[in-house]
Amino acid sequence: MKPGLPQFVSEDLNLFQRMGLALAAGGLTVLTLPPFSWLIAVPVAFSVLFIVLRNISTSRAFLVGWAFGLGQFGIGISWIAESFYVDAERFGALAIPAVAGLSAGLAIFPGMAAMLFAAIMQRRAVGGIAAGLLFATCWVATEWLRGHVLTGFPWNLAAYALVDYAALRQPAAWVGSYGLGFLTVFIGILPGVLTVAAPKRRAPVLVLFAVAVAGFWVGGALRSGQDMPPTDVALRIVQGNVPQVEKWVPGSRQRTLEKYLGLSAQPGRFDLLLWPETAFPGFLDEDAAARARISAALPDGRILLTGAPDRVEGDGGTRYFNTVQAYDGSGEVLTGYAKHHLVPFGEYVPLKGWLPIERLTEGLGDFTPGPGPRTLAIPGAPLVAVAICYEIIFPGHVVDHLFRPDWIFNATNDAWFGTSIGPEQHLASARMRAVEEGLPVVRAANTGISAIIDANGNVVARLDTGETGTIDAGLPGARTPTPYARFGDWTLLVLVFGCWVFGWLASLLGRDPDARHFGTEVS
Repeated sequence: MKPGLPQFVSEDLNLFQRMGLALAAGGLTVLTLPPFSWLIAVPVAFSVLFIVLRNISTSRAFLVGWAFGLGQFGIGISWIAESFYVDAERFGALAIPAVAGLSAGLAIFPGMAAMLFAAIMQRRAVGGIAAGLLFATCWVATEWLRGHVLTGFPWNLAAYALVDYAALRQPAAWVGSYGLGFLTVFIGILPGVLTVAAPKRRAPVLVLFAVAVAGFWVGGALRSGQDMPPTDVALRIVQGNVPQVEKWVPGSRQRTLEKYLGLSAQPGRFDLLLWPETAFPGFLDEDAAARARISAALPDGRILLTGAPDRVEGDGGTRYFNTVQAYDGSGEVLTGYAKHHLVPFGEYVPLKGWLPIERLTEGLGDFTPGPGPRTLAIPGAPLVAVAICYEIIFPGHVVDHLFRPDWIFNATNDAWFGTSIGPEQHLASARMRAVEEGLPVVRAANTGISAIIDANGNVVARLDTGETGTIDAGLPGARTPTPYARFGDWTLLVLVFGCWVFGWLASLLGRDPDARHFGTEVS
């Protein structure tokens, strides 16, 4: 063991001890995210991983990183099991194997980050701040890949540890959630860098840590202090709280419609009435009686945006879509949006010809993806982008940037996940999209969490999981397009490149003439 280092830092730890520590550290990352948001857990978790990756082979580094990911996802997405118990007779036995398999697969990405970090360290043997930059770069590269490979699954990104801190989440407006994740991980592992650094090199690391945290906070506070006053558009969000096990039961359609109409008719003024994903459990555009009842409930000039399935007949058969449709008092569809980023095994079965697996949701066939992000023009209302459920988790893929909207409507159904931590994590994604795009996000959720989120990511109003009711509030105003809204993930590349240039210049100013590499040498 290196003199002066804590026992757990010992380079004599075997592979299984390192993997055990990494597994625990990965599990700890769940406490960094909503609904917990324990900020102190960020440096603890990532510093432990950084330390146990010291001086091991690339293959062993992969296993250590994979163990970290297994803890991270095994606990972080355990709520997915809830969806299998909605129809327990058919799918209940698959709950644990599905969560375990998905967690093991997603853990490959932290494993890749650890392996890449170890491989470069073997060639360049950098230390100190440079090692921290290298680790954060490897982490964000593989986190970005996780958000894009095989349609992507950017759930619980490192940046979401900051979502409950108004000032700290604001840099996402410049560099997006991936860039904010890079900064979060880099600052988070500086205590680990400090722990293993040679004594003469600890002062610069400590100063950088203090300056980075202070700069983060002050810069974000200046932006978050700019309030976004509401527009003159009045919203009414309806949360029907219909249990998933009842939603598609034969004969329940009229009860569901009665519930939504009753809540919508409560006293008060609104311009836009917002119902959640598949609020109407049927083909609304084909149900003249239901549309007539909805029309009667809409005051003159008022608009309803509601989730509903749709189908189109064609030469190749019937195609099904998960849509949001707009209606006015005429009862006719004004415009609509079809979900383009579908949930694997929930809305379609990948490699259906090869995998003998049914999808979890009710329906006559797999959904067909829509053409992509779209801005809807609705009479008497600001331009709106629609993101249905799962789509809100994808940074940079929610808004049509050629036809920028004034707000984002997120229609969702989190009833699949009960009262687990899943809906809170889903809300965190929506809040980060608001910051990135500089646009308010309005969520209508079947069982919660429905919310109005301003362009700074603040939750203005909300209905929690399991509540039945409405939210009446004004639509918050939009900000001018953010750098991330203009340039997307190119800002991430600029950030990483700029940090490396800064680190290189700083190393030149304080370099020992006899040192072969900038930063603290790893002994």
